[in-house]
Order: sequence, then C-alpha cells, then structure tokens
Amino acid sequence: MKRIKWLDEGIRLRIQSEDDLWILSKICRSGCLVGMLSHRRDSTTGTKEEGRAKSAERKPMWILLEVIENYFQSFTDNLRIHGTIKEAKIDIGSHHTHVISLGDEVEITRQGGFKKSDIALLKQGFDEQLRTKAGLIVIENDEVMIFQVSSHGIRDISHFSLRGGGKRIGDSSKIRKEFFEGVASEVMMVFQEEIPLILCGPGLTREQFEKDLVLKGVKNSITNVATSIGGRSAANEVLSEGLVDDFLGQHKLIEQIKLIERGLKEIATEGNVAYGSYEISLAAKEGAIEKLVLDANLLRTENTEENEKWEGIVDDVNTSGGVVIQASVDHDSGKQLLGLGGALALLRWKN
Repeated sequence: MKRIKWLDEGIRLRIQSEDDLWILSKICRSGCLVGMLSHRRDSTTGTKEEGRAKSAERKPMWILLEVIENYFQSFTDNLRIHGTIKEAKIDIGSHHTHVISLGDEVEITRQGGFKKSDIALLKQGFDEQLRTKAGLIVIENDEVMIFQVSSHGIRDISHFSLRGGGKRIGDSSKIRKEFFEGVASEVMMVFQEEIPLILCGPGLTREQFEKDLVLKGVKNSITNVATSIGGRSAANEVLSEGLVDDFLGQHKLIEQIKLIERGLKEIATEGNVAYGSYEISLAAKEGAIEKLVLDANLLRTENTEENEKWEGIVDDVNTSGGVVIQASVDHDSGKQLLGLGGALALLRWKN
C-alpha cells in the first residue's frame, strides 16, 4: 500500500497487494466516503437507430460513495464497496458499487477522521516487510499440498495425490517421477520468481523435490525444513515453531501465529495469559498486558457499545506500553483465537 497523501479527515492511497485489500475491507465501513475513478452508464447517451434502442454509453468519472457495505473474499484480487453516490457528474443519490483492484488509487475519508485502530491498520499496510508472500509446499511420499502465505492468512492453492482407491498407483518409480516433475512445473507456474519457496514435510521426498525444481530451472529462493507431520498440520508447524524465521524475516502472519500458540500454551499451564473480554479488560486497566492479540473485526462490529469497549481496552494497553496486534483469522491459529472469543492477552504478571 502506497500513501499518496493525507487528507483533512482521511487519506489517498494506491493499492499494491491483496493484503492491502484486506486492510481496506476493515476500514471502509458504513459511513465512510470512498472516492475513485469509476464508470457509470449515462442514460442521456441512449438513442434509437432504425427502430432499435442503443444502450447508454459507460463513461469514466470520479465517483464519491457513502459506504453502505463492502464485500471481500480472502485471497481475491478485488474489494467491492457498495454505497450511494455523493459526488459525480450524474446520478447523485443513486446506488453504485466500486470494484477496487490492485493498482487503483482511492480516497477514503470519515467525518471526524479515522479511529486509532484504523490508523494502526493503515500503518501496517505501509510497512514493506509485512507484505511478504511465500509459497509453502508440503511434500510427502505420495502427496503434495501447495499453500500461499500472506500477511493475513494461509491460502490453499493445489493438492496433488498419488493415492487412489484400492490399488496404490504410486508403486511405479516412473509414475512417481512424472508425478513430482508435474507438480514442480505447477509450482513454477503458480509462484513468481521473487516469491520465496518453503519446502517441508516428514521424510526425504522433499529433498528430491527440491532437485526437481532446480532441474526445471526455478529461480526462486528455496529453504527446505523437516516437520514431524504431513498435511496442513505441517504448514502450521513450520510457521508456529519458527522453523523459517531466518528465511522470511519479520512476517506479520508468523508473528500472529506464534503469539496465539504461545497464549494457548500459557492457558494449558494456567500461566500469564487472559482471555474473554472481562478478564482482558481487568488486566488492561492494571497495565498488566504485554501483548494483546485480537481479531480485527472486534473493533469494527455493528454494536457501538462493543466497539467502544474494545477501543477502550486497546487504549489502556497502548498507554501502559503494551503491544496490540490486530489479527486475521484466515488460518488455523486464527480459528482457535475465535474459539477464545476473538482475543487473548499475554501478561507481564497475573494476580
């Protein structure tokens, strides 16, 4: 996300990644004004030729919407924002939908300015390091799973298997060789050269798969790590256990996963952790929270009282020098966070 300029009560920016769209989906809520270059059908240009109606011409124009709602599916390349037209050459007051995609410039404003939690998310989008993507490939003897790791989640890309019903077809070395070479070709088509690749899984099949990639001419940087288990659980193990920290550097998703996993371990041992809004609120007032991890949606519900409660908790944590992480839940650890009510706090001490 590139900041073009700050406005009196908002910002103008350029969208550069899918992670930027995720951030905008949290900020562009009901009541916001969102302006961008869009298209609108001008009914005054409709004519009749030889007795048949000619459709009205679609014209490019700057359109400012007052947001009603937005639609975003994780790991897609556009954000749809629906609202009523406040400023445009035509159709003031009519409904319109902005489709925001990579490369678009948008202006977002809110009366009174953005909330602190929204500004924090925007600053996250400005951080180059947090936009790192990676390909994560789990390799077993007869199965390969391909994932994309982004700042807000883990996306399932492809699943390849030699496992068949009844007779195993993986016994032929020729079939296995063709299978893994085909998967290597798929990996090269899916991930651009600048995206780092993580190969993982139990056993040594991943070693041969790395050789297959090299023979195919892959130019991506590659790291190869062993896991104690296969499948999707291997992907979670790699990220939560810090097996690729040196390779990926400071990655926002890894930070979130490791903090959630740390919190779950503290819960299991009745350690320095709090969960549930009541317990977290008490700890925040006492200045006991070292790090607060919460679902970003908790600060943006339709319940004003609930929003204000969590905003107050976040303010208390920041005031006492704690760290607040607005997390995505598009991964397995995120689902566990939701099971705890959407937030957990790692404490400096526990009364």
